[in-house]
Amino acid sequence: MNYDQIFDQAIERLHSEGRYRVFIDILRNKGMFPNARCFAGHNGPKPITVWCSNDYLAMGQHPAVIEAMEEALHDVGAGSGGTRNIGGNTHYHVELERELADLHGKEGALLFTSGYVSNDATLSTLAKLLPGCIIFSDELNHASMIAGIRNSGCEKQVWRHNDLAHLEELLEAADPEAPKLIAFESVYSMDGDVAPIHEICDLADKYNALTYIDEVHAVGMYGPRGGGISDRDDAKERITIIEGTLGKAFGVMGGYIAADTRIIDCIRSYAPGFIFTTSLSPVLVAGALASVKHLKASSVEREGQQAAAANLKAMLREAGLPVMDSVTHIVPLMVGDPVKTKKISDVLLAEYGVYVQPINYPTVPRGTERLRFTPGPSHTEEMMRELTEALVEIWERLEMRKAA
Repeated sequence: MNYDQIFDQAIERLHSEGRYRVFIDILRNKGMFPNARCFAGHNGPKPITVWCSNDYLAMGQHPAVIEAMEEALHDVGAGSGGTRNIGGNTHYHVELERELADLHGKEGALLFTSGYVSNDATLSTLAKLLPGCIIFSDELNHASMIAGIRNSGCEKQVWRHNDLAHLEELLEAADPEAPKLIAFESVYSMDGDVAPIHEICDLADKYNALTYIDEVHAVGMYGPRGGGISDRDDAKERITIIEGTLGKAFGVMGGYIAADTRIIDCIRSYAPGFIFTTSLSPVLVAGALASVKHLKASSVEREGQQAAAANLKAMLREAGLPVMDSVTHIVPLMVGDPVKTKKISDVLLAEYGVYVQPINYPTVPRGTERLRFTPGPSHTEEMMRELTEALVEIWERLEMRKAA
């Protein structure tokens, strides 16, 4: 058995398919986002503009967040000291969970080390606690949700994306006595579309199902206090469990769920992904706490982001570029070929100082490869014009078809 050959062949397959992932070597410039420095392939750092960050509102650069983290570092030190059970249950953790529960109108909340872990740990644990549970999963759910459902070992029914008729067909055919959970996202980050939350909740009520919503691409950005699409659409009271992240619009790191205290206590007590891992550093929690508090009171960042997204979509469309329909802050530009998608990304970085990662399979289906732009309140109109002009030039250079 030639192990090295097997590994080499696995990597070569990715290269030949144009979907080998390259992680860029950059440093952001504090207080100047989306400006950053790129260290890859240069004698010295090259200035670039970041167009694909999930720090959607630039809260990772916000003075209140940085100040809170610095204060916590000097007050309690760097690490948490262990798991929540042993030594890592700081007052910062307790206070942030209270703020998150309040944000979503729930009785309690529970912190995890990432949004991936919160989905995996919660979904796998929840289904194991419900004998004979059937999980009804939207076909475009995130990999972390799919992993959690798989790890639960329960029956899974996949319904076509946002297709309410198909979801009801599956619910109606299921054992009426079986526990049921409908799992879906609010904002789907690759297409930028939104789930019909109230209609899904109507079906959950009709068929006695629990509901689980992933709001990671919406928390901080939608709703009067940043509680997500379920907050914006006055649906949060109808959702059993709301899952979110602290690493995107809130600009720091971590994941969480919000629900009634009974469910929170069950996940806290049974989920290995929570019990057996070192808790988030209090420095990170302090920063997230400051960010959540700020965005509960301020809509300036949300309004700036929505304006930037609308402006960039309009510019790309006017230039004849194939921007996909999106009702959110996500601005996807269809390419449809993995090699060309990577080529465009490389040219943008090397020649124009524009950083946007190619989105290829398995993140999106084959044939739908794309560039995914995330304009925020700090992206200026001049940056958008320069980006649009660069894309037009590259489209013409590669002799690619523009939008009809």
